Amino acid sequence: MAALSSSTVASLCVKGAVRFDANGAVEKARSLRSVAWQMGACPLEQLRSVSKKVEVVSARRGVVACAAAAAATDVPTVSETKASFIKSYRKPIPSIYSNVIQELLVQQHLMRYNSTYTYDPIFALGFVTVYDQLMDGYPDATDRDSIFTAYINALNEDPVKYREDAKKLEEWASAQSASGITDFTSRDGEVEATLKSIAERAGSKDKFHYSRFFAIGLFRLLECAKASDPAVLESLSKALNVNKRSVDRDLDVYRNLLSKLAQGKELIKEYNEREKKKKAERDAAAANKQSADTVAQTGGAKSE
Repeated sequence: MAALSSSTVASLCVKGAVRFDANGAVEKARSLRSVAWQMGACPLEQLRSVSKKVEVVSARRGVVACAAAAAATDVPTVSETKASFIKSYRKPIPSIYSNVIQELLVQQHLMRYNSTYTYDPIFALGFVTVYDQLMDGYPDATDRDSIFTAYINALNEDPVKYREDAKKLEEWASAQSASGITDFTSRDGEVEATLKSIAERAGSKDKFHYSRFFAIGLFRLLECAKASDPAVLESLSKALNVNKRSVDRDLDVYRNLLSKLAQGKELIKEYNEREKKKKAERDAAAANKQSADTVAQTGGAKSE
């Protein structure tokens, strides 16, 4: 997919790095923050909060419309969504991962409760792809899955559906040719019907909220189909009635993110290996101490 390019270069999705000091201890050089996941029509600075009662900061036209969904009485606040996540997953998360997860959760909360948002499998595929990339190398695979479940549940959505739909799209795309993946409009099938529905909603702007997760979902579809020609992305974007320039811009962001992650993963790997070694040394020392204490106690009992 390296051939996909755009003249528009957006800011990085995640800013930050980790470094090791002389003793091998890891520290954050900067907070890992998601600074480019502004995935809505409303700039965040125009709203003081997204809550049951929305206070409009700017009187400019369009802000009220953007915030309309948040005014509904059944919409949770960002704080409530974050609290739900923390309640569902009580284990401590290493800060190098926790910072990114919290930022993504806030951004996805705003998408989730946007008035035009409707769940769709391409969006799910995009999020699953990002999550798996971000959490690759997490010390415990079971915990990684539990964090995912808690995250999606906090948004009042179905984590199983996210995973199943993402897998279904990947399997479908893997069986397509570069040209076949854009020809869903003329074919029947479960996935084809889903894509047609998305295209219809995107074309009418009814209950369709474009986001970078959607763009990354398209990117993943093309990866699975081994379609590296930029013309395929253009054809697929056109078939789905989404703006190609927006997709290009957001894929630039994603590729920059992957570059940062590749650098960070090496440092994280070193950190995990150091921590495992330290734990093994502590366990060995504790075992030796326990053995020595047992011998001392046994010897003392015999002398008596």
